[in-house]
Amino acid sequence: MNLTPEQQELGRRNFLKALAGTPALAALAVGAAIKGPVKGGPVRVGFIGVGGQGRVLLEQTDPAYADVLALADINPLSLGKADDVLKKKGLHPARHYAEWKEMLEKENLEAVIMAPPLWMHADIASGCMEAGKHVLCEKMMAWDYPGCERMRETARKTGKILEIGYQRNYNPIYQAAHEGIVKAGQLGDVYHSRIVWHRNGTWRRKGEPPSADYDPSRWGYPDYDHLINWRLYWKYSRGLHAELASHQVNIVNWFFGAEPEAVVSSGGVYRFPEGGREVPDHVYTILEYPHGRTAVFTSIESNAYDHYYEAFYGTKATLILRGETEAYLFDEGGGERPTTVDVTPKGSGPALDASESRSAEAAGSFKSGAPEKIERVAAYRLEVSGFCASIRTGKPLLCGPDRAIGSAKACIRAAEAVEKKSTRLSV
Repeated sequence: MNLTPEQQELGRRNFLKALAGTPALAALAVGAAIKGPVKGGPVRVGFIGVGGQGRVLLEQTDPAYADVLALADINPLSLGKADDVLKKKGLHPARHYAEWKEMLEKENLEAVIMAPPLWMHADIASGCMEAGKHVLCEKMMAWDYPGCERMRETARKTGKILEIGYQRNYNPIYQAAHEGIVKAGQLGDVYHSRIVWHRNGTWRRKGEPPSADYDPSRWGYPDYDHLINWRLYWKYSRGLHAELASHQVNIVNWFFGAEPEAVVSSGGVYRFPEGGREVPDHVYTILEYPHGRTAVFTSIESNAYDHYYEAFYGTKATLILRGETEAYLFDEGGGERPTTVDVTPKGSGPALDASESRSAEAAGSFKSGAPEKIERVAAYRLEVSGFCASIRTGKPLLCGPDRAIGSAKACIRAAEAVEKKSTRLSV
């Protein structure tokens, strides 16, 4: 969704004004800050899977909260890149393992942060909890619904913390939007949500194996392409629904306070059939919620104009959360909502000054103390730190298995509907 600079200015101002005088505004202002060291000292952590997403989590791991002792990955190249991350952060090296079970046996760990391919989530997460470790597992929860239930039941049985990596739950913008806008009833009755993730380019990754004789077949990958491009094959992946939609469905579930009852989904490999790709490069899904509410998800790999966002259309107002960094609110009547909050003239140095993306004619900036944008990766830092705080202090998780399983089940069914060419499947 592309808005003009004037629309962005109006939407930002409306959003902040709608929060004025509420705890949500104060939470937005302080939420982006990483708080002090965790009580009880850093948690002893090992990482399983340090590919692209695993390294994002590693980069955002605050040493005041977690002491990274070991890394496990079957790809030596990923381990080398993870070493570079630790070195850049000025942290001590971590020991390497190809086998995650060996890491658990040899290292004195309290917790594991894991981002392996989806098909391994249930086995690894359950195995780690059974070995006495707390687990932060990247999204989606598991490849199939029995795997999700296995993970949830293992957490219950062992008493170990299981957090699922939907970082939007830790994003201060989403928290403020939910508390100050949605729960406060400022949208009115919401019957429709639109969730979009559009890109222009293939999902395929290229790269040479670590050595001429490197053979990943003992880990279930017939060749190096299947290892680095596991997202493109049904055996390991649920495609765009698992990797992208599940994030956004998780938010719709949160804001609707419900889970989908049925899905209607279609799609296919339309643009990038080369290389044996199996999962679609275009998907279109309708999710049916109780009380006549509907969410529509689209993900295409042929045009990036809309980027990615979640929009909620209410009888009183429209809320748009774009790119995990910005929030806009538009009243149904149009225009700017009235307020008694101070709006200072441009140039007087308020907390929110005009950015380069705004028009020169912007009326001014909202003096709220809240940031205009949230740094996207801040949510990952808050997620990892929140996980560690839960271990040390019992602080509640923001997206445990009971919440994560709802978005997983809906996205699994949506992916099945596409794969099996089904029209409508109950969730």
